[in-house]
Amino acid sequence: MQESRIWNLYGPAEVSLCCTYHLVDLGMDQKVIPIGRTLPNYQCLIHDEFGQSVITDQHGELLVGGVGVFAGYLYRNDLTEKAVVDIDNMIYYRTGDLVQMDSCGLLYYIGRKDYQVKLHGQRIEIGEIERCLLNKDVSACIIVKCGDDHLVAYVQGTNINEEDLREHCSSHLPTFMIPSMFVVLDRLPLNASGKIDLERLPAPNFSLSSVPARTKYDAPRTELEQRVHDLWCEILKTSGKKIARTTNFFAIGGHSLLFVQLYYDYQSNFRFDSQIISIAPFLLHATIADHAKLLNTVKFSGIKSEVWNTLHIDEGNNLSYEQFERIKFIHKF
Repeated sequence: MQESRIWNLYGPAEVSLCCTYHLVDLGMDQKVIPIGRTLPNYQCLIHDEFGQSVITDQHGELLVGGVGVFAGYLYRNDLTEKAVVDIDNMIYYRTGDLVQMDSCGLLYYIGRKDYQVKLHGQRIEIGEIERCLLNKDVSACIIVKCGDDHLVAYVQGTNINEEDLREHCSSHLPTFMIPSMFVVLDRLPLNASGKIDLERLPAPNFSLSSVPARTKYDAPRTELEQRVHDLWCEILKTSGKKIARTTNFFAIGGHSLLFVQLYYDYQSNFRFDSQIISIAPFLLHATIADHAKLLNTVKFSGIKSEVWNTLHIDEGNNLSYEQFERIKFIHKF
């Protein structure tokens, strides 16, 4: 066995199975095994979402060209047009795989392109959340983006509950990557191919009443946290229900339009404008405790800053992140 060698080969069927290779070094490749270097007569490019080449250690989609690239999908010209691209008179296949290259020229597989979502301006790798959950007595799981504001984790397992899952994620993931809701199922529904059937997953309910009560209510600890708590209750119309200081705004019925209202209320009550604190950090750290820390950094002055206002803010549909950015841009000037 000591004389055996292990090769890690990468390649989808569209490029005749293999286009990169790596001889595994059991001493060096302890944490991550690269997919290696390009095989002879193949070429690999790494492009960002704008079709531009990326720099070292930056994620991008892997494009493969060379002798083994397929001619197209039989009778599916529509799929072929999406899957291939002509670059400098060479046909490249868009693998849909995210990779990065290190300074030694080794390629590393990151995940699927369609497993990357954008939430509140942050790019989130769904696979990273799923890997985190699979380390917590979860036999299977899937993360689904719902609308512009929510990630929902559907998990299969025994003797687990939402509170434990949320605490586990809080210990291992950034705040903006923690799902708004965890739905625990005895078994995840499967389709005829044995894959998780998204159509049969139960629809999430983001109303405040649907969020299970914590075994121990984590009440506001300071006067500032209490002020933030009261503003949240007004915005979310909680009808006297208490909100824990560590609860995520988007996990209890909050959405983008309500968040804009909340941010404006912060500006009005704490007398600051977006030049001092923009909306971005509030989005990334959307708990009462974190908002209180952010507001504590505001330098109060005797002169009230001019704050942004709008008519009929409680009307209309939820804002997209792009609309958030336009609001911030308009307010800046």
